[in-house]
Amino acid sequence: MDRNLALELVRVTETAALACGRYMGRGDKIAADQAAVDGMRQTFATIKIRGEVVIGEGELDEAPMLYIGEKIGMYNVDDPEVDIAVDPLEGTNLIAKGLPNAIAVMAMGPKGTLLHAPDTYMKKIAVGPKAKGCIDIKDTVENNLIRVADACKKNIRDLTMIIQDRERHEDIIKEARRLGCRIKLFSDGDVSAAIATCFEDTGIDIFMGTGGAPEGVLAAAAIKCLGGDMQGIIAPIYEEGFERCEELGWTEEKRKTVLGLDDLVSSDDVFFAATGVSDGEFLQGVRYLEDNRATTQSVVMRGSTGTIRFVDAQHKLDKNEILIDVLNKHK
Repeated sequence: MDRNLALELVRVTETAALACGRYMGRGDKIAADQAAVDGMRQTFATIKIRGEVVIGEGELDEAPMLYIGEKIGMYNVDDPEVDIAVDPLEGTNLIAKGLPNAIAVMAMGPKGTLLHAPDTYMKKIAVGPKAKGCIDIKDTVENNLIRVADACKKNIRDLTMIIQDRERHEDIIKEARRLGCRIKLFSDGDVSAAIATCFEDTGIDIFMGTGGAPEGVLAAAAIKCLGGDMQGIIAPIYEEGFERCEELGWTEEKRKTVLGLDDLVSSDDVFFAATGVSDGEFLQGVRYLEDNRATTQSVVMRGSTGTIRFVDAQHKLDKNEILIDVLNKHK
């Protein structure tokens, strides 16, 4: 895929972040999410791709835009065919409550290269480049921590695990604490949490737990670009999740399969982009300034080259036609 697409994708996540950033702390996660969807969808329409949403806001009857199977992009005959995975606002609860780590995020790969994950749960484990090849999602917490600590040249007591603060993770947390591992709990936003393992300044060494399967594919795209490692197993919790798996051909036998990084994202020629909405582990959130200006911080990655760019941008909100339209809808 054309390397120039990288900055086009940053425009997509920037617009989503700017559209929903004003909802921070206002307690309306639905309106915030819709603003992000509107901004992202309208920006996609200006990009020279023939895209299909494989991870999105839900099925056609659930989402008017960015639904699974939706065709997006300019769709000229010579434009590349691509898979698109999006979460216009990862952390809707976070932005509604004014908490950190809300991001606008997307991934893109050649057609057929992003896993069409069912909208249910996935057991996940992720690490950064130093511990690549050391994880085994079917092994014990203790054995994984021992191997990761060895790879990172640390004592387990100096290792930091990030895990979502949920009752279903009590056994993992209990075992990690028994071993003396440091633990960082987070409330929502497991794409950011998984990616944090790949940035040394975050201090995060390993991510474990069960969260959204679609978010697992998004995280895998970034981790592939960053040289880390990840594994997942489709693991529905509620009845509707099991039903959804059956509808999509994820039989009980297939759900036992360990999905490695190459299963989640099968091409190295993958792009990942994210823009901070609220301040987080590795991205600053939107800042609104005087004279109708705002700043954003984004990251864009390309798997085939390993290039990672952080993009600090200043925007004139009254000179961007897409933003004007979206912000007028969401005053």
